[in-house]
This record gives sequence, C-alpha cells and structure tokens, in this order.
Amino acid sequence: MTNTKPVADLSEEEARADYLALAGLLAEADRHYYQEDAPRLSDAEYDALRRRYGELEARFPQLKTGDSLSDRVGAPPSEKFAKVRHRVPMLSLSNSFSDEDVVEFVARVRRFLGLAEEEPLTVTAEPKIDGLSCSLRYEQGRLAVAATRGDGAVGEDVTANVRTIGDVPATLHGQVPERFEIRGEVYMRHADFAALNERQAEAGRPLFANPRNAAAGSLRQLDASITASRPLHFFAYAWGEASSLPGDTQYDVVRAFAGWGFAVNPLMVRCRSVEELLAHYRLIEAQRSSLGYDIDGVVYKVDRLDLQQRLGFVSRSPRWATAHKFTAEKATTLLRDIEIQVGRTGALTPVAKLQPVTVGGVVVSNATLHNEDEIARKDVRIGDTVIVQRAGDVIPQILGVVLERRPEGAVPYRAPETCPCPLRTPTVRESTATGEEGVVRRCSGEFACPFQKIEHLRHFVSRRAFDIEGLGEKQIASFFEDTELPVREPADIFTLAARDRRNLKKLRDREGFGETSSRNLFAAIEARREVPLERFIYALGIRHIGETTARQLARAYGSWTSFEQAALRIAAKDEEAAAEMDAIDQIGETVVEAVGAYFSEAHNLAVLERLTAEIRIADAEKPQAASPVAGKTVVFTGALERMSRDEAKAMADRLGAKVSGSVSKKTDLVVAGPGAGSKLAEAQKHGVKVINEDEWFDLVSGAQNA
Repeated sequence: MTNTKPVADLSEEEARADYLALAGLLAEADRHYYQEDAPRLSDAEYDALRRRYGELEARFPQLKTGDSLSDRVGAPPSEKFAKVRHRVPMLSLSNSFSDEDVVEFVARVRRFLGLAEEEPLTVTAEPKIDGLSCSLRYEQGRLAVAATRGDGAVGEDVTANVRTIGDVPATLHGQVPERFEIRGEVYMRHADFAALNERQAEAGRPLFANPRNAAAGSLRQLDASITASRPLHFFAYAWGEASSLPGDTQYDVVRAFAGWGFAVNPLMVRCRSVEELLAHYRLIEAQRSSLGYDIDGVVYKVDRLDLQQRLGFVSRSPRWATAHKFTAEKATTLLRDIEIQVGRTGALTPVAKLQPVTVGGVVVSNATLHNEDEIARKDVRIGDTVIVQRAGDVIPQILGVVLERRPEGAVPYRAPETCPCPLRTPTVRESTATGEEGVVRRCSGEFACPFQKIEHLRHFVSRRAFDIEGLGEKQIASFFEDTELPVREPADIFTLAARDRRNLKKLRDREGFGETSSRNLFAAIEARREVPLERFIYALGIRHIGETTARQLARAYGSWTSFEQAALRIAAKDEEAAAEMDAIDQIGETVVEAVGAYFSEAHNLAVLERLTAEIRIADAEKPQAASPVAGKTVVFTGALERMSRDEAKAMADRLGAKVSGSVSKKTDLVVAGPGAGSKLAEAQKHGVKVINEDEWFDLVSGAQNA
C-alpha cells in the first residue's frame, strides 16, 4: 500500500519508500495490461498512481534512476512472439485530467514556441480509442511487418494475425511513399464483443472481461486462424518511420491515410482555441455511449508538423500532444434487490441487482457492494435510487444513494445469519490477526456447502489450474446437478468418460453436446491427467495459496509426496514442519495455518486420495545441474551492495537454490552483508557456512555465464 500523505508533506525517507512501492505496483500493472491483456487496475486507479509517481520524481529528483518508469513505455514483449525493433520508438502520451490541464497544455506549447496569445495555433482533437496499439510497416505499398507496441522500443511480430483484419489493407491505394509505417489501434466493437462472449459461453470457454481485452487477446494468438475468426477493426491515426510524408499537418497526413484505404476516425477535427478543444471534448463525451466502441478520452495534437518537430519529446511522451481523459462514468438507477453470492472459500458477497442502465457504453444490471459494513456505511437499502460508477475495467460499483428519492418503508440491510445454500448453515465473521472482527462473513459449512463445492470445481478447471477446455462455469454447474453423470468433486472429472461408456444415454445425445463436442471434452480431460506440481497445488483451492505461493511451495518441496508429507505433519501440529514451511521465501504463518487446516479435514484427504489415483503429478522443474547452489537452502541477510535483495533472491531461484527467510539447521548457506544481525548469529549457532556478497558472485559466476 502506498503512502496517502500529500507529496509536499513527505520526508525524503517516506518519499523513497513510497516511490519504491509505486514502482512495484506500476510495473506489475503494466505487465498485466500489456503482456497478459488482463488489467488489474482501472484506468483511473492507474493514472492516479502514475501521477503520484511523477510528483515524487519532481519533488525528489534524487530518487529517479536510469530505470525510472517515467522513461519507459508499456512492458517487455512476450517470449511467445518474434521480436520487432521499432525504428521510431512507440511512445505514450501525457495525460490531462481537467479543463485546467488542457489550458496549461496549450499555454506550455505557446511558451515553448514563443508564440504570442494572438498568434494562431491549430490543434487536432480526436477520440482516444481503448484498444491495442499496433504498427504496420509498408514497403512499396505492401504490408511487410505488423508489430505491437511492446515496451516502446521492441514489440511482438503479429504480421500473420494483422493480415486477417479487414480494416488493414494488404496493398495501399494510390501514390504512396516507398516506406511508411502506419500506427493505430486494434479494437473490437461492442456488438461484436457481446456476440463473441456468447460463443465463448456456449463452448464452455472463459469470457472476456471487456472489448479491449478481447481485441488484445485475439490479436496476440499464436494461431492466426483464431484471430481471423474474431471481429477486429483498426483505426489509423499516426505514423513512425516514413520515407516521405503526404502532408505538412497532422490532419492532412491522417486524411491521406483514408485515401490509401484505412479507416480513420470521423470525429477528428481541427480546433483553433482552447474553447474549441473543450467544446469538442464535451461533444465526444456526450456521444461516448452511442459510438459502438470504447474510448477513454480525447487526444489533442499540435497540427503543424514543423511545430511538432520543434517541440520534440520529454521523457516518454511528445510535448506536442496530450490525452484528455474522461472521468469515471456515472448513472442513476433503481436498486431492486441485494443477492448473496457464496465464493470458493465460503465468503458471502452482497451483489446489487439493478434496473439495467447504460454506463460507459455497457449495460449494467449488477454492481458490487463489497461487504455488509460498506452497505451500512453508505446506508444502501432495497428500493433506493443509487449512483452507479463504472471506472475503466473494474466491476461497476455503487457510489451512494439519492436520499430525496428513497421510498417510504425502506429498511436498513441485514446480513444473512445463515448461508443461502440448502444446508442453511450459520454464517460467521472471522476475527483478524489483531482480534478485531473482520469484514468478511463466511458460510461455516465448508466443503459440505454446495455453493463452495461448485466454486471449488470451477477453480479446479480454470485456466491457471488444470485448464480443461470445454468445462466452463455453465458446464460445471450442469454436471454438478446431473443425476446420471454427476461431477461433485475433481476425481469425477477424470472418471467421466468411463462412466459415459457405461451409461445408456450418452453425453453426445444430450442438449448442448454432440459427437464432436463430447469427444473434444473427453480428449481435453485426458490431456490433463498429468499436471505440474505448482498447478496442482494451486488447483486445490487452499485458502491464501495463489499462483505465486503455489509456485514457491512446489519449488521448495519438489514433489507432491514431499509436499503432502510436510502438510500432513503440519496438520498433526508438528512444529518443525511448520517452521520449515514458514521459512520458505514469501511463505508466512497465514499460509502455513491454511495448509494445516486443509490437510486436517478428513473430507479433503478423501477427495485428494480419489483424485491422485486418477492423475499423475509431475515433479517441480529440476534446478540447473551445473549450478553449485542447486537444491541448497540459501539465506540472504544484511545490506547487499551489488544487488538488491529481490535481485539476489531471483538469482538464487534461477540457479535452483531454495531461498529461505530464516536460518535453521537445514540451511546450507548464508550470504551476509554489512549489518547482518540475528541471522548471522543463528548461522554460527547451527554451524552453517557464511560467505559475503563477493564470495557469492565468485561461487555462482560459472553457472551465471553458462
């Protein structure tokens, strides 16, 4: 969590801590957005973090280093694609969030150019498309290479995929330069997105979160035929390397794109004053929900290209352009009901059932209410007229209530004291580590609760767990309720084909299935009879164990047998086994307790026994054979001077070592820097070998260079 104090009030020490925390959050957000097409933050949240990061650098310039995120665009390209180096970097735009910011942008341009107030300055304004940036290199008028933005310097080669997009001409029309690099945005229209998600649901595949994710995921397919089946579009609005230009202004060059065969945005106009810019912004904002595709602001660019050249660039963005971002869209509607959803871990989440309303181009009928304390804080009641916000990609949320429209007799919300499942088991609010009552209410029925069983099964087959194609949310729910071919626990998935062969009514004869789909499902299940250890641990759905934690546990224990034995010992209150797990890097007491609780439940052990009889769990990836620290447990302590603590852990992990946070008799090596304290004393107590940072580099240098 970053500091909430104003930057002006921070000490240098506070600023440094905040700066490092922000760098980590932003780097992770960039990776999810650009590489995985799965943003975790809304645009508004991301922009707020970026602004604070820039403010810290401005007030404390000593914090800025060569790897500052302010000088970086996007994220490194994925290893799945061939690399394309952009001959002209694909930079991003600075952001403006208010009318005052736009006034300052124009004033700043005038100051830099030395233009008096009465001298003309033309600026273009056009919608900012919310899609995936793409660069198209044409040679002799023919498409040669298409690439994603990547990190701005190097992108991913998606030429074969881009050739399937109807808006991208294979050959340009008319007289064109010898070499020209068109830049623009690949996007998906709302109607096409809805139809695609319907097909995904029917096929039992995961649904896309929004049109931007769908467009990015479709373009970045290894199989171009999949891209061809997706309804993608392209708007051209900029350029990179060019042997010559078809005009002297931004507007004229973009109009030339239309003549060459590209789609350009019809809402692009020239403006000659700040007032005209803001008026066009309001016009586009008013039309936003009816455009049929997502936009998240308006882009302003100085029109004359010679002025653009004089203005140049600063850091990661041009001085001659800015993006005027929209505020989060809001609407009012009626709260019809509050329903409870029971999650995989038994958490009860209240969901607002709304009279459908369009917010940000999307029809919203549900919104999160988070928990009962949040409902009480906002005093939300069934029958209220509520204000709904959809900010970027986040789930719609209720901001508040229009109290003057509250109906008579509306009563405060009371959280259910029993689970809505058929068992009607009591619900409880767990205590936090400090002994205070937590905000989450849970069903106490654990795995006997049908809702939790279904959610566990959905988690088990999800993309990052067993990833079984054709077993989506609807299919899991259907099989769970089925009386002839039920799937009530994971092992049932792997006996499905055998049970189907014994049944008189075959799966292929049921509604929603046919010969091909049933055969494909059985083949997908069969393909997952062997699973990597880290995926298996994650698939079990143990509380507090996500992908990263599962990977750490898999690497530390190496095999399912080793992990299972350790977990059973922890369940039996073996303190040494608990301490060993607690010492694993990034594993703490919460995870250890969760593992112990899971493996102390007889029902879970029976489910595991039936499941492991059906599948094979592959051992964790073997460490580098040539590494002198492979398989050894290493502890880093004290101040490291040649690398950060995270870099040291990553290096040891890469070389096959197990990084621990504490020293025990099972530790093989302690790397101690200046200021090493209690861990050094523990090493001496247990007779563990201690080396300094230089000796560490000497030890691993051969493996590093291999």
